[in-house]
Amino acid sequence: MHLRGRLEPLLELEAGSNDPMAVFLTIAFISLVGQPDQPIAMLFVFFVQQMVLGVLGGVLLGLLGLWLLNRLRLEYDGLYPVLTLAAAMLAYSVTTVLDGNGFLAVYIAGLVLGNRDFIHKKSLTRFHDGLAWLMQIMMFLSLGLLVFPSRLLPMIVPGLILALFLMLIARPFSALVALLFSRFTLRERLMVGWVGLRGAAPIILATFPLLAGLPKADTLFNLVFFAVLASVLLQGPTIIPIARWLRVEAPQPRRRPAPEIPLKDATVEIVLPPDSAANGRQLLDVGLPPGVLVVLIARDGHTFVPSGSTTLAARDKLLLISDPKDRPMLAQACAMLSLPSEDSEEAPYQAYNEKGKALTEEIRA
Repeated sequence: MHLRGRLEPLLELEAGSNDPMAVFLTIAFISLVGQPDQPIAMLFVFFVQQMVLGVLGGVLLGLLGLWLLNRLRLEYDGLYPVLTLAAAMLAYSVTTVLDGNGFLAVYIAGLVLGNRDFIHKKSLTRFHDGLAWLMQIMMFLSLGLLVFPSRLLPMIVPGLILALFLMLIARPFSALVALLFSRFTLRERLMVGWVGLRGAAPIILATFPLLAGLPKADTLFNLVFFAVLASVLLQGPTIIPIARWLRVEAPQPRRRPAPEIPLKDATVEIVLPPDSAANGRQLLDVGLPPGVLVVLIARDGHTFVPSGSTTLAARDKLLLISDPKDRPMLAQACAMLSLPSEDSEEAPYQAYNEKGKALTEEIRA
């Protein structure tokens, strides 16, 4: 289903950003239980250190991954997923070694990469989407090996109380307080308060006390597991009816048949002038307007399909394509490719073919 307005982006942001905070709280309380004489003020120092290093590590290593993706010319396309996986592991490990929040670093690095253009972005996004589903399946299977059904029976009453408290009191109250001064309507705030499914993250965090050897850690793990199970079974089936009752459901987007594209209005050929500022630069670095693609390049009698790492050369003949409604963008692209470098004495916006000249005149006007 789809939700109205900004509800979906808000819930996606929460789903990705609340795990680092949960990790911090879990580690902090385990530290308090293990070292009762530790001053509470140290938790605030630990919090600042974790979050600041997590954000800085995520931004810096995300930019490093972006630079590597656009600069390394790997011989096999199958190595690019390996590179992005290594970047994620590097972001987590380096930040964790420096006593920062590795989970936050990976999340921030993903945001940095996801909001910028890089080579093979679509295929890498699909790869990581499939990998995420595979990891979730493996994670639940692994967690299932730690659970004994016979030990869950004593947790029925306290587990149901905990799950109902989270569903009916804790989550709605915290959501209403957090969104008190936002532009969300009361119906949207109530929906945010209800969509609070517990998943694998709390179960994984419940293993931390087991690893730390705390007393009654086994009981805590079984309690959390049952509460998550109850939340999914009780709350999950009600999300769609509640969304319809609160009238925050958005209609499903309809798929329209692809219209016929008048190619003569959607394509243009342009020859790069010898003094073009784009010469010697990678196609990805030229910064063409969104919606404009270079689909073919003719060079020295050979024609090939370029990639983001293709380096442009003088007198390359480029075939550009865009949506017919974005004709001004196509004109802007021609102007950018024809613009001479700063040390050139040629007049700007010079094109080497009639169609390119006409389009650059449009953008000049």
